Amino acid sequence: MLPDMAGTDPAPVTLVVGDEELLAERAVSGVVAAARSADPEIEVHDLVGSKVTTGELSQLTSPSLFGDRSVVVIRGAQDLGKDVIAEIVAYAKEPSEDTVMVLAHPGGAKGKALVDGVKKAGAKVVTVSKLTKAGERLEFIKGEFKRAGRSISGDAAQALLDAVGNDLRELAAACSQMMFDTEDKTINAAAVARYHKGRAEVTGFNVADSAVEGRLAEALEQLRWALGTGVAPVLLVSALAGGLRSLAKVASAPRNLRGGQLASHVGMPPWKVDRVRRQLNGWGPEGLARAIQAVAHADEQVKGGGADPAYALEHTVQVIVACRNGR
Repeated sequence: MLPDMAGTDPAPVTLVVGDEELLAERAVSGVVAAARSADPEIEVHDLVGSKVTTGELSQLTSPSLFGDRSVVVIRGAQDLGKDVIAEIVAYAKEPSEDTVMVLAHPGGAKGKALVDGVKKAGAKVVTVSKLTKAGERLEFIKGEFKRAGRSISGDAAQALLDAVGNDLRELAAACSQMMFDTEDKTINAAAVARYHKGRAEVTGFNVADSAVEGRLAEALEQLRWALGTGVAPVLLVSALAGGLRSLAKVASAPRNLRGGQLASHVGMPPWKVDRVRRQLNGWGPEGLARAIQAVAHADEQVKGGGADPAYALEHTVQVIVACRNGR
């Protein structure tokens, strides 16, 4: 699990290493939040490794005449050029007192010179490896509730993992939704069972299943019911996106994988893999790509880009169903 950085001064240079995207994002956000806690007026520069040019770092980390402090975040640090890596390693040896630097690297051989260089220079290292064991994912679920001042029993955490699957983003969303919709201080297995049996439509999972399986009338009816009971449109978009991501993961997996190997490769329990494989019937690469683009557009619409989130969601469901069978 990630260290709690609240109330602590961030290190001058922090290296976040690992390919678990959700945990890496949280680690970076934690450093930025700690810097803002120390100085609410601090300026944040959020950069992408492939676009950082030689000399840019020097400009961003140069001492300010007015004593202004800044945070420099570089995501995708594996894509930094050799000259830029040399600049960063040199900077890490003598970092500025007015700047906090955060580097996010997924691990692996690409850009290893950066990882080795800043480690040797004394940067703080936060490792966020993928959670490959069921026990690790159960601890993640318990940690989500603990972060919110709540708790979940061991059997309830297992039930939630069985219901949602191994994807950390989906697990985090499910935990958040359960906490929003339930008042119990401690969540038990009965609460999880009631929630996923009685509120499946509300969470959006049934809407997504109906849409990807081509059942338009049923999907629209469930969508309207969910919206009518107060479900946030952004959660419904997330469910649709999750359903399509599952299709894409299974469709792109090596064809020689079967059973447990396939489930491990795509990060889903076997029962979910079986369901997704059935749902893939009728889907082709082009239709799936168009459907994913439609959901991405809907995400923008429900987050303020459109005037009517309900219309945007209904239109997206119609597009998803039309994309099945390549239409």
